[in-house]
Amino acid sequence: MKERHTEERNTQYSNKDGYIIDFISGKEIKGTPEEIDATQPFSKILIQDYFYTKDQIQTRPQWRVKSSPSDKNGNYPIDIAIFKNDQKKDEDLYIIVECKKKTQKDGLKQLKDYLKLSSAELGVWFNGNDTPVYIQKITKSNGIDFQQIPNIPKRGERVQDIGNFKRGDLIVPHNLKTIFRILRSHLAGNAVGTTRDEELARQLINIIFTKLYDEKFKSYEEIVDFRAGVDEEPIIVKKRIDEIFIKVKAKYKDIIEFNEFITLDANSIYYVVGQLQNYCLVDAQRDVIADAFETFIGYALKGPQGQFFTPRNIVTLMVEILDQTPDEMIIDPACGSGGFIVESLRHIWKALDEQGNKLNWGNLALNEEKQKAGMSKIYGIEKDSFLSKVAKAYMAILGDGKGGIFCEDSLEKPENWARNTQQSIRLNSFDCLLANPPFGKDIKVIGIDKLSQYKLAKKWKKEDDGFKITSNQNTEMPPQILFIERCLDFLQEGGRLGIIIPETYFHAPMARYVMEFMAKHNIFCLIDLPHNTFRPHNNAKCIAIFIQKNKPQQEKIMMCAMQEMGHDHQGKEIYRWNSIDEESSGELWDDIPLIIDEINHIKAQLPIHKEQHWIQTSLLHNKTLDGKYVFWIESQEVQRTKVYVPRYYWKKKEEDLGQFAEKEGCELISINDLITSKIITYFDGHGSPESENKGKGEIPYIRVKDIVNWEIYKDPTSKIPLKVYQEMHKESKRLQEGDILYVRRGSYRIGSVAMVSRFDTEVLLTREILVLRVKEQNKLGITPYYLLYLLSHQITQEQAKNKILIETTLPNIADRWRELKLPIHKNKEKIKDISERIKSAIDAKWSAIEKIQNIAKELGALTT
Repeated sequence: MKERHTEERNTQYSNKDGYIIDFISGKEIKGTPEEIDATQPFSKILIQDYFYTKDQIQTRPQWRVKSSPSDKNGNYPIDIAIFKNDQKKDEDLYIIVECKKKTQKDGLKQLKDYLKLSSAELGVWFNGNDTPVYIQKITKSNGIDFQQIPNIPKRGERVQDIGNFKRGDLIVPHNLKTIFRILRSHLAGNAVGTTRDEELARQLINIIFTKLYDEKFKSYEEIVDFRAGVDEEPIIVKKRIDEIFIKVKAKYKDIIEFNEFITLDANSIYYVVGQLQNYCLVDAQRDVIADAFETFIGYALKGPQGQFFTPRNIVTLMVEILDQTPDEMIIDPACGSGGFIVESLRHIWKALDEQGNKLNWGNLALNEEKQKAGMSKIYGIEKDSFLSKVAKAYMAILGDGKGGIFCEDSLEKPENWARNTQQSIRLNSFDCLLANPPFGKDIKVIGIDKLSQYKLAKKWKKEDDGFKITSNQNTEMPPQILFIERCLDFLQEGGRLGIIIPETYFHAPMARYVMEFMAKHNIFCLIDLPHNTFRPHNNAKCIAIFIQKNKPQQEKIMMCAMQEMGHDHQGKEIYRWNSIDEESSGELWDDIPLIIDEINHIKAQLPIHKEQHWIQTSLLHNKTLDGKYVFWIESQEVQRTKVYVPRYYWKKKEEDLGQFAEKEGCELISINDLITSKIITYFDGHGSPESENKGKGEIPYIRVKDIVNWEIYKDPTSKIPLKVYQEMHKESKRLQEGDILYVRRGSYRIGSVAMVSRFDTEVLLTREILVLRVKEQNKLGITPYYLLYLLSHQITQEQAKNKILIETTLPNIADRWRELKLPIHKNKEKIKDISERIKSAIDAKWSAIEKIQNIAKELGALTT
């Protein structure tokens, strides 16, 4: 697996269904496709990248262009109106942006009509999917004419200033995903010679390298060569870009082949340069190359190879934790386009800046040390030849580290690597390693010769309370398992690694041998990555584990848990919820900066200890107070539970829920305590019948999806014959009215509950459904109705999120449902009141069901 960044989206959603918050006005508006895909993203670009202010932009209410001088109200609404100042007068209208979902031809015609009827000088047409078009109105003696321009000017600039940039004028981009999506759309529809995404990606990346080179080798006062002026011919711009690329190839001839050229046509190059020329990509917060590659290659081409890119904020967090120093040798054995190694280089440069400042180094000495770090301390291996070239070129341009990137299979026997790879990369020689290896259900490593290197490729058998290796060899293995062992092979004694692998290996009984293999070393940190981390491209829920090779297990393990990291399952940005005002706060819901703040707070309290990692120093000086997201767990406790998933131990969340329960007048009592006290008994579901029996009888077969809204749905297509029911049903598992059904396994349904009615006692339950039964007249006064309430309570449901762990891609609470603490009211009259109210509602529902069934019997064989 490679590095990937969260997709940059620009829409802030309202709590009102179907509505969003307008970025400019802050008003609640309908979330139409035009707003979400075009108006809101372009509004954000105007503010962040062109520096226009919200005071000089109007979106809501829409500014209207008059159809004639006598028109007092204005007949034509404008999607985005940009004024020369904040007075917002007709005569100060400067730029009109139209964002309608229509063809370019129709959109431009309408835009030109608006420009003719107004004082605006410039226009933009953008529908969110197709290429944005920028036009300038030119008033002549014989009428009005229009010309297309490469971009619009930034605030305070003139049209003629477009393309006349000094290196110091370039700005850090905020919307790279949007920009690259626009470029991809334009090139796919207009580039001459190729429209294939893979080839377009190669071409765009070559152009990006020319820009990076131009930025790196220009002083702040020099005019950049990577530019496209308003009146320049595209062929002139293409010639200038080709000349930069010749310099790139000359300087990095061992990376970019002599016969490689930028083959895009002049008009395409002119457009790409026009879109990128405002920005400084060297200083971009996101990995420019990975953003470009991912935007163009897409899921279809990346997926089979497991090339899902690690979000940049995750990369930054892992580098902060591993905390490489300038003296350490670093490697990423699955480096992709270079995200981990580039971030590691930046981290080392930052340390060198601090060291140079402290020791009064001059710029020459500092640059020598930085170049030395890039050339001799950082290494990467990548199996994909194109990606390895990209990583080489990226490292070469940023840090002259081109010689440290090799195109090899890290899992292959080292003696089968190329000679120059063997000379530069040896096992047991690196101090630090970061990796996000490829994984996916369809990716397998085969070949007995290759697999014979690995203990983890052997078959393991369960023995006593653990697993024991056998001499039998597997014929194929998932790469992520082998990468664990190979990453440890790369490290010298005491070396540190951070690696991302699926969560199933951190708790699932059948995968426990992998965890036991890792636990032979010192596990010093675990990060619980949100399930959305690699979505929408990959549904895997992952953990980042940090290991120190061949060192005894430290007393406490530092753990990091978070709820969100910036985007949802569709890749859209998500925002924190303001529960007081019941609306979105507008703040990106990314817990990672808060985790880094807590980590930096710990580091700031520590004395300098060159021979020891900062986490070990924290333990030595007892600086292990828990924060909200960073906390410390006794390693013996983790070894006892055999669960290495941080959210399972997230005490802060449980403490908050405990305080909430106290305010509600409740006491938290675990289900296990209720079982021990014999207030509750339980048993599993009956099992699953053969598929050939489904839909062939009258007995309902109840699956996870059938537990909804506190009742049991009887799917007529799943009913089974009575004979099958009698064979699978046991008297000890006979259902009774008032039993509570609890879903304990199944995607997104865990924690759903239903009450068994008098109509539901003869059904067959899948094993994923648990049956809970309340003892009558118990000492706490709990009734089945109250238990239904308790299991549905927010406090219980929130706890379950920390108990539900992922096996491959399927959530499972296993037996951890017993650990859930129920918020039981201390006042028994309150328990009685809640029970009676829920009983009344349930009785009414059951009465309605009975009436419907009677009608069905009277009127014939009806399906309800």
